Amino acid sequence: MPEDGKLRTIDHATRALRDRILSGRLPTGMHLSETAAAEMLGLSRTPTREALTQLVEEGLLERGASGRCTVRALTRADVADAIELRGVLEGMALRLAAERGADPAALAEAEACVEAIDGVITHGARAMDFERYAELNAGFHAALARLPGSPLIERELMRAHRLPLASPSAFLGSQATQLEFRRSLLIAQSQHRAMLEAVTAREGARAEALGREHARLARHNFEQALAQDSTAQLKDIPGFSLVTAEN
Repeated sequence: MPEDGKLRTIDHATRALRDRILSGRLPTGMHLSETAAAEMLGLSRTPTREALTQLVEEGLLERGASGRCTVRALTRADVADAIELRGVLEGMALRLAAERGADPAALAEAEACVEAIDGVITHGARAMDFERYAELNAGFHAALARLPGSPLIERELMRAHRLPLASPSAFLGSQATQLEFRRSLLIAQSQHRAMLEAVTAREGARAEALGREHARLARHNFEQALAQDSTAQLKDIPGFSLVTAEN
């Protein structure tokens, strides 16, 4: 198989297994051998092996001494640490972009997302087009990862986005109907704009602090989700089924 085809197959296998884990179809504690995973996906063992390795790196699986993988359970501290790590990396990306000068294409894309979000939230929290907000928010954070012009930082930051429940959009789907949560997105948008202003003004320390503060909104959303009484709503959050009652 050509190299591009091989990589596409591995990516397909990784996404398929990740989706099954985050949706709860593969529950915590479930053992998953290379053979069983390959049969489940209808693929050969080689791309499946690579996919399992990727998901071990992402923290969704853990590999035992026998080589067999198990779907991990996550503690609340695991999720909080993952969100904190994303905030540290995004803050660093913003600081470096401010100090070095931001990649022009990435900055233009981030600014376009911010302008588009302004249009989405113009009529206030109640009338917000929530799905469009989520799409633009994901675009903003992807552009943010490219601001320093460093493929290494972009790769590691996007890897952090894939950590369980650490994505900038991890909690957007489940809390769409909550007015308090929608109002918090107005704060998030003001932070988006402030981050880009700090980068443009070459204020590295301020840009970094804003990036880390922005990630704390995700931590707050996680804590709010934990406080919800609606099990049905929690099921809408990809990966929440992995979280145990432990701290």
